[in-house]
Amino acid sequence: MTEQTAPFQLPLGITLRDDARFENFVVGDNALLYEALRHSASGQGEQLLYLWGQPSTGCSHLLQSCCHLADSTKRQAVYLPLAELLQHGPVLLEDMDQLELVCIDDIEQIAGLAAWEEAVFHLFNRMRAQHHTLLIAGKQPPKTLGLNLSDLESRLHWGMVFRVNPIKDEEKVVALKSRAQARGFELSDEVVKYMMHHGSRDMASLLSVLNRLDHASLSAQRRITVPFVKQVMGW
Repeated sequence: MTEQTAPFQLPLGITLRDDARFENFVVGDNALLYEALRHSASGQGEQLLYLWGQPSTGCSHLLQSCCHLADSTKRQAVYLPLAELLQHGPVLLEDMDQLELVCIDDIEQIAGLAAWEEAVFHLFNRMRAQHHTLLIAGKQPPKTLGLNLSDLESRLHWGMVFRVNPIKDEEKVVALKSRAQARGFELSDEVVKYMMHHGSRDMASLLSVLNRLDHASLSAQRRITVPFVKQVMGW
């Protein structure tokens, strides 16, 4: 299982993926966003950034990367995936403005929830007053989130708004081989092509397959070949 850590530990069981870092994000057509986030995470860029993209395009990876980078520069940061935190209620956000970086993921989860929308709105204002950084990610641009609080929607447009563009197939190949090397083994072009041809082609699914193959290979003490992939995945 991937080791996890968290620069700022909430009593909620939320952790950061240790492998969600800028160094292993395949930039593709997202160079401007990539640099903007790095600057913001280190306290030298925009105070507010909103990024959006379809599942598996990397929004969560990028937000967690920002937290890791902030931690390396001694800035207190927290990652808040709202899909996992709604049950705790909006009181969760009350003191978050004391942190230098707050990264809110899954913002679409609060659409239509008045108390949550107001809480994020007030957090935005407090973070701005403190000159701290707020990064927010969703699956749609602000205007199509379905927010009832128009003031919150307008606030999300105050900073830079970026779409996270999906990476191309050839970039996925590079990403998979790079992840494999980081884990201490090699993936041949033949194996990567087989994975992409027979499984789901989105990065989240491909990385899940890679993780499964890695564990199976270690357990069986076998190299990852096409026949081994067929055996493990049942393709």
